Amino acid sequence: MAKTRVVVVDDSALVRRLLSEIINRQPDMECVGAAADPLIAREMIRELNPDVITLDVEMPRMDGIDFLGKLMRLRPMPVVMVSTLTERGADVTMRALELGAVDFVAKPKIGVVDGLNLLAHDITDKVRIASKARMHRAAPVQTASASTDSARPVAAAAAIGRLSTEKIIFIGASTGGTEATKEVLMNLPADCPAVLITQHMPPGFTKSYAARLDGLCRMSVAEARDGERILPGHAYIAPGGFHLSVERSGANYIARVIDGEPVNRHKPSVEVLFKSAARVVGPNAFGLMLTGMGADGASAMKEMRDAGSYNLVQDEASCVVFGMPREAIAAGAAHEVLPLTHIAGKLIERLRSTNALAHSRV
Repeated sequence: MAKTRVVVVDDSALVRRLLSEIINRQPDMECVGAAADPLIAREMIRELNPDVITLDVEMPRMDGIDFLGKLMRLRPMPVVMVSTLTERGADVTMRALELGAVDFVAKPKIGVVDGLNLLAHDITDKVRIASKARMHRAAPVQTASASTDSARPVAAAAAIGRLSTEKIIFIGASTGGTEATKEVLMNLPADCPAVLITQHMPPGFTKSYAARLDGLCRMSVAEARDGERILPGHAYIAPGGFHLSVERSGANYIARVIDGEPVNRHKPSVEVLFKSAARVVGPNAFGLMLTGMGADGASAMKEMRDAGSYNLVQDEASCVVFGMPREAIAAGAAHEVLPLTHIAGKLIERLRSTNALAHSRV
């Protein structure tokens, strides 16, 4: 079997050496080159034709984000970003994912040797996943000031109408999911039922992600806080490193944000969120499974369906990685399998039909 060929791009000689060693220890991959800046990397990519590159964000001669933008326009290929655990690092990482990076690794600011070695499994997993990713050219990113109703699908621009606060939408996603979730949320109206989201993401990055979405979407978007009431017109993102679930408190739904052991190797885990949806919300739930590697949430999504929810799953062609959607389909959890760009419209259609049915019974 051919090995996955990787080029490492980082201005730190120490980081280049550590990443090269970590990659070369794997039987199924090899580091074929290490570049100190993007201009050297550009020549290496031409000569070596790697399968994946790891790319630092802040480098001399050309910023990593500028290089990534050029790369994705001229020669789209799988990129794993190497980001620092800082607020700026998180903001820049979100931009990199918008431009088409498959995933990112959060490297420590201090204790780099021990830190990267502890992350070795995570790094090589992400390189492995990236090597199988479907590359899509990144669409131009809209800003909050530039986004208008005329730029959105007609079905999403109109309000849904008065809905019971009982309805809740649940979204699970992993690799490629930051952009997939953004695509869905940007096409939902302000009066949409509440949305709860578990996106596999480490601590320190979900706050920046939520703030970015909040500036782009009609709904209000924020990290979930333990014990807060879940309200229509709001989307709640599981904070990195914590599980998110939904509970009842009298007539209201509340968010439960807890520390705990990883589930399916993830924290936050889609399984935890979807199990609570099946248990607490039942037929008033809508489940969405978007792009991602692995099987997290597949069996719990089947529990949601058995409890009466209506479930939409992203199709293979529009996924960056088809793992989680494929497993949900195999588990019998999906009512419909749709391209990403059709999911928001179908969800709105179902909500409107549910709304009309409810009013006809009054």
